[in-house]
Amino acid sequence: MKAITWHGKGDMRCETVPDPKIQDGRDAIIKVSSCAICGSDLHLMDGMIPTMERGDIVGHECMGEVVEVGKDNKKLKVGDRVVVPFTISCGECFFCQRGFFSGCERSNPNAKMAEKMWGHSPAGLFGYSHLLGGYAGGQAEYVRVPYADVGPIKIPAGMTDEQALFLSDIFPTGYMGAEFCNIKGGETIAIWGCGPVGQMAIRSAFLLGAERVIAIDTVPERLAMARAAGAETLDFRDVDVYEAIQERTKGRGADACIDAVGTEADSMSGFYAMVDRLKVATFMGTDRPYVLRQAIHCCRNFGTVSIIGVYGGFLDKIPMGSAINRGLTFRMAQTPVQHYMPMLLERIEKGEIDPSFVITHTATLEEGPELYKTFRDKKDGCIKVVLKP
Repeated sequence: MKAITWHGKGDMRCETVPDPKIQDGRDAIIKVSSCAICGSDLHLMDGMIPTMERGDIVGHECMGEVVEVGKDNKKLKVGDRVVVPFTISCGECFFCQRGFFSGCERSNPNAKMAEKMWGHSPAGLFGYSHLLGGYAGGQAEYVRVPYADVGPIKIPAGMTDEQALFLSDIFPTGYMGAEFCNIKGGETIAIWGCGPVGQMAIRSAFLLGAERVIAIDTVPERLAMARAAGAETLDFRDVDVYEAIQERTKGRGADACIDAVGTEADSMSGFYAMVDRLKVATFMGTDRPYVLRQAIHCCRNFGTVSIIGVYGGFLDKIPMGSAINRGLTFRMAQTPVQHYMPMLLERIEKGEIDPSFVITHTATLEEGPELYKTFRDKKDGCIKVVLKP
C-alpha cells in the first residue's frame, strides 16, 4: 500500500510499504477514505519529537471502511464506516474505566521508555513516535486499529467524511480546551493560536456559552476564519497582546486563556523568546513556551489556563509566582477522544457545528509530502489539509 513516512527532519515521503495485518483478536483493518495532516504532525517533520525511526508511517487523523475484523471484536463488522480516535485505549484499565482514555495503562508497549521521560506513560498514539508505541499511522491506504472494539465510532449514512473526520482529534481537542475553561455563560476567553485546533476551540467556546472570544495569531487567513466565527482578533506582530487584553477586559484579564500553540510557539521579539530559540537551537531546551508564559500573565485572578498545544519536555521560565499568587487553575491533557466522540457526533448531527469549515486543501496521498511543507510554511492560505488515499 501507499503511505506517508518519516525519514528525518524535513523529509516526509509517500512510498510503498507492506499492508497491515490483524495481530490481535480485537484488531480491525480500516481502508482509509480520508486522513488529515495535523499541526502536531509538523512537530514530527521538524524533528521536535524524539524516538522517530526512518520509515515510520505517520498520521493520527483518519477514517474509512472496515475491511477486516479480528475474531474477538464483536463491535465492528466489515463494511462499517468509522472514525478512528488518535488515542489507542484498551477500555478496561483503571484510566479507561474512568473515561481517561489517553491515560490507558495497556496500549503503549514502550511504556518503560515513556516513564523515563515523563514519570508515567500515557496511552499509545497512532503514528507518533516509538515513545508512544511505535504504531503505524493513518496517512495510508490501510491502517490497523488495535482495541478496535473501544476506539472507532460508527458514522451515520448521509454524513460526509469532511464533517466526521475531525472527530478523530482536532474537534475533541478544541472542545476539551474550551470545556476546561469552566464556561458558565458570559465569559471572555482568550485563545492563542488560530490553527485548526484553535479554530475548533473558538467555536466550542461559543457553543458552551462564552460571550467573547479574543483570538491571537498573525496569519491573515487564520485571523479571518476566527472573525468569521465571531471572535475578536489580535495580530501579535502588531500589538502588545497583554496590553490589548487588559484594555479589552478593563484591566481584569481574560476569564480563561487557551494555549492552542504548544512547543513551537513563535513571537516577534523579547528576551525570553530569544532565549527559547537559542536553547532549542543548541539542544539545551526542548520547547518554546512563549505562549504559555503570556497566557498566564493575561489570565485574570482565579482564572483558568487551558493547555491543549503539544509540549514534549521541560519548560523554562514559567511564571509560577504569578500563577500561585493569583490563584490560577491549570488544566491540560492529551485528549481522551473516546470520551468526547459520541457527544460531538450528536452536535454535528443536530447541525450545531460543521467541522468541515476548517478545510482549505484536499489532495491525494502522493501530494501529501509537499503539502506538509505548504502547511508548515503557512503558504497558499493553508489551514487544514485533507488527503484522500
